[in-house]
Amino acid sequence: MKLIIKVVVLVGFLSVISVKGFSQVSVSYYSSSLSKIGVGYNFSDRVWSELRLYSNTVIGDITPELVVCYNLVKKDSHNVYVGVGGNYNYFKGFVLPVGVQFSPFEKFDRFSLHIELQPTYDFDSDLFLQSAWGIRYIFGKKK
Repeated sequence: MKLIIKVVVLVGFLSVISVKGFSQVSVSYYSSSLSKIGVGYNFSDRVWSELRLYSNTVIGDITPELVVCYNLVKKDSHNVYVGVGGNYNYFKGFVLPVGVQFSPFEKFDRFSLHIELQPTYDFDSDLFLQSAWGIRYIFGKKK
């Protein structure tokens, strides 16, 4: 329960900062057999990070995952990115997300769709491959 309160406070704090500082805070959802929700922050046009929580687990198995990503290709309509990160709780290990994020609607450029492939090395089991699709919304001014 304490983790949920911390996450709610973090999301609220980042949202206030994004409105005041015109920063690039985002929220996202990843749909797969291991669905995740995330709160991200764009440090620049190329570098961004995201805190993700696996959402289809019991409370004791909620697993946070922190990734830092780099946009290899940055266009108005799409981005191609790679990243590195780690997770801890139900899964304990390293992740290497590779994905494409695209904005299909010009007028709604704060919304984007994404597809991601993520090799994950779990210290307790082995290497496995996750894939997901989802949606992202960016708060503040679009760069």
